[in-house]
Amino acid sequence: MKKRTAPAKVNLALDILGTRPDGYHDMRMVMQTISLCDTVAVEETAAGFELRTDGDFIPAGKRTLEQRAAEAFFEAAGRPMPGLRVTLEKVTPAYAGLGGGSADVAALLRILRDAYAPEMSTEKLERIGFTVGSDMPFCVRGGTALAEGRGEVLTDLQPLPDCWSVLCKPDFGIPTPSLFARVDGGELTRRPDISGMQLALEAGDLAGVAARLGNVFEEVLPEEYQEVFTIKNRLLELGALNAAMSGSGPTVFGIFAEQAAARRAAAVLKETYRQTYLAAPVKKF
Repeated sequence: MKKRTAPAKVNLALDILGTRPDGYHDMRMVMQTISLCDTVAVEETAAGFELRTDGDFIPAGKRTLEQRAAEAFFEAAGRPMPGLRVTLEKVTPAYAGLGGGSADVAALLRILRDAYAPEMSTEKLERIGFTVGSDMPFCVRGGTALAEGRGEVLTDLQPLPDCWSVLCKPDFGIPTPSLFARVDGGELTRRPDISGMQLALEAGDLAGVAARLGNVFEEVLPEEYQEVFTIKNRLLELGALNAAMSGSGPTVFGIFAEQAAARRAAAVLKETYRQTYLAAPVKKF
């Protein structure tokens, strides 16, 4: 049995440039892997594909992303797919804006590459991942990166300086398509300073990076999801350098320079929000 961790991601910055002819959106994002993670284990079986998880995350009646990714991997590797049993140990919350599902698939692909095609480049593995999801290429690569296009055009950035993040997910989900529809129907006025964030990363300036956190989805959040801003404000009151929603939410994360302050903030928030986590940046895989 082979095991790998599947680190979640946060969007340090998320901008939407417009709608593409294929119906997707052109994105510009600064993405960061973090130490909050699931664990993915893979073992060979006699035949077929089996997915096990300790939570209710397996879609009923259709091929899972994990199975689709495995099939795409072995097709690209030019060899038949053996029987596989994939086991997920879930920690990262689902439907949270943290890329938990994509991270699991990316970890599966890294395991399969190591076991069956160690000569395969990371770039090829990213392309395989992209066939099943826009976040997959970054989750395969990890670290700190500028993501453009649908998310598949990646540029490595200087690593995020050492810091701590407190992540807090309220007890609701936000449908991603509805947020994109609201973006399409309006005009964004508060775009993140991504170029400034890149310069701050190059300078190793944590405060400069934090000052430029931003997510355009926050500008179009419907009234029923305003608790996101309550959490943001609470994180700032508890000492975060800054805070933002990750992805299409609803998880909010705050960046802290000191671990002790982050731990205190996480303890306070956990009294109200059970899905509160402490995490640190993870470098490129």
